[in-house]
Amino acid sequence: MKTKILNRINHIQSQNQFSGSVLVQEDNEVLTEASFGYANRSEQMENNSLTRYGIASGCKVFTAIAICQLVESGKLSFKTKLVECLNVSFPNFDKDITIHHLLTHTAGIPDYFDEEVMNDFEELWVKNPMYHLRNLEDFLPLFQNQPMKLKVDERFNYNNAGYILLGLVVEQVSQLRFTHYIEENIFKKAGMINSGYFEFDSLPKNTALGYIDLPNGAWKTNIYSLPVKGGSDGGAFVTVNDMVNFWASLLNYQLLSEEYTNKLLTPYVATDEDDSFYGYGVWIDKKNGEIYKYHIMGYDPGVSFHSAYYPKTTIKTVICSNRSEGAYDMMRKIEDEI
Repeated sequence: MKTKILNRINHIQSQNQFSGSVLVQEDNEVLTEASFGYANRSEQMENNSLTRYGIASGCKVFTAIAICQLVESGKLSFKTKLVECLNVSFPNFDKDITIHHLLTHTAGIPDYFDEEVMNDFEELWVKNPMYHLRNLEDFLPLFQNQPMKLKVDERFNYNNAGYILLGLVVEQVSQLRFTHYIEENIFKKAGMINSGYFEFDSLPKNTALGYIDLPNGAWKTNIYSLPVKGGSDGGAFVTVNDMVNFWASLLNYQLLSEEYTNKLLTPYVATDEDDSFYGYGVWIDKKNGEIYKYHIMGYDPGVSFHSAYYPKTTIKTVICSNRSEGAYDMMRKIEDEI
């Protein structure tokens, strides 16, 4: 299997010039580990297994785990209403929105970037410079006073603003900055020693710049395309090894008890794709009525990311790319073999 997976990876890399790192592991055995392309094209610094990559929305699962930790400790419940746990005014929001609704993208609230009607993330920063967005409360003016988009619990509607609100709830309940809470209560516990929420204007060493390739063959970095610092809806930086450690810690109940890990991984709502469901911060795919994989993913300008756990085989995959595309094709080819 090792040779077949590596052949698949090399083939797809030659086709789409994949830039990033890939790790496939079964239990403690590494089936494949490979890196391609440059973390810094200008200086021709190559990506490697310790390169830190942005993972965009892939880190919504960290937010969901933080909420589950607070529920498990009795400081919150999934039925707690937003108006009961966050001291922020939302004049047009339904008063019946709960933590569960926010976690499962069923709250019906407006989004600051609505993927159903917008396709250019950079449009957001014309009136709201991205370098001002360093804290979660900085996002509130982008959606706080808008009307509801849907009725509460009407349907699944992927929503970044909902996870901004969950991050604010974490801050209010824990009395810690969101990023500090995640680093202390998830990254440290999971042995994610190289991961963090880094600002674009002060990145640590061995961090990949994200690249946007233009139709004319030119390219640019994504430093003017995203908020200067990530938060509860996306934007953490990880290594492939750290993400394998994350899955192991989660599945061994080091982050949550077995009861609350199962709550996190329950398929609560059907998404827009066949046999695809959403738990708490996690996508869940089924085949023939059985769970085939738990996975997280993220896409931003200059970022593409997929990571999954396949319960029948115990295989974990991590695909981090510092280009806008490439991770999905790589994941699909790997799944052809595993």
